[in-house]
Amino acid sequence: MPRSKEIQKQMRKKVIEIYQSGKGYKAISKALGLQRTTVRAIIHKWQKHGTVENLPRSGRPTKITPRAQRRLIQEVTKDPTTTSKELQASLASVKVSVHDSTIRKRLGKNGLHGRVPRRKPLLSKKNIKARLSFTRKHLDDPQDFWENTTDETKVELFGRCVSHYVWRKSNTAFQKKNIIPTVKYGGGSVMVWGCFAASGPGRLAVINGTMNSAVYQKILKENVRPSVRDLKLKRTWVLQQDNDPKHTSKSTSEWLKKNKMKTLEWPSQSPDLNPIEMLWHDLKKAVHARKPSNVAELQQFCIGEWTKIPPQHCNRLIASYRKRLIAVVAAKGGPTSY
Repeated sequence: MPRSKEIQKQMRKKVIEIYQSGKGYKAISKALGLQRTTVRAIIHKWQKHGTVENLPRSGRPTKITPRAQRRLIQEVTKDPTTTSKELQASLASVKVSVHDSTIRKRLGKNGLHGRVPRRKPLLSKKNIKARLSFTRKHLDDPQDFWENTTDETKVELFGRCVSHYVWRKSNTAFQKKNIIPTVKYGGGSVMVWGCFAASGPGRLAVINGTMNSAVYQKILKENVRPSVRDLKLKRTWVLQQDNDPKHTSKSTSEWLKKNKMKTLEWPSQSPDLNPIEMLWHDLKKAVHARKPSNVAELQQFCIGEWTKIPPQHCNRLIASYRKRLIAVVAAKGGPTSY
């Protein structure tokens, strides 16, 4: 039987007006040329809901039963990297046939959305213990302690990046199961060394070829003290570096001691404690925006964009040290949002 045409809103209002004037179903039906059952349905709806407007309809019944929904939520909670295709196959095994987009929509209604997982260093129990020890030791250090500290790190630009997704709820981005652990030495085409302090960026050096302890010591010799002079640091300045083998080798340790460069002890796998990581992020973003076409341009843009970093930005990053330390304590030594 074909679906009947919907009665216009104006006609439905007319039915109610005549009904309120005291007319019955038969009289209204004859006056407006409507079926008596139609008149009765319009009046009953008005009596029940107080309106003749179209109300929300239930639509097509969902294929995903409450039991199937619980199954979906349990599976992505247990393993957030499960794909919608895998979930589709799982439901098919219990005779529930739905499209994978339907699964994504249903998970979304339950607060679970496909997101690219944050990449964070893989933290061992030893790393976590060292991070907590470091933060508790320096949590109450005065601001000027950090203002006299230079930072050192290296960055590899334009490395290979593969996208992944996890199913997670809001504010759970940094839970262990929702991140992809990373290790150092990722691929790339240009590597740079740099330092900065609260007063601004120091020198930036482009590293050509393989970097070993000897090359690292040469970079320090040519760039650290000139940067200290340019930034007008106090005599109590400290060099902050991570625990890369080239930084902690016997020859580098002896070189630092011989050249009277005091270093800050540093917990491994802790880039979130190092504010220079934000400068590297800003540098890569600015270089990408200029669209270098070759390695020479890439190196040129790196140096040029580094010199444009405003001292105020550096000062704000140094001022964030205490917040970073508090975040590590709050995470019990685990990954933070920095």
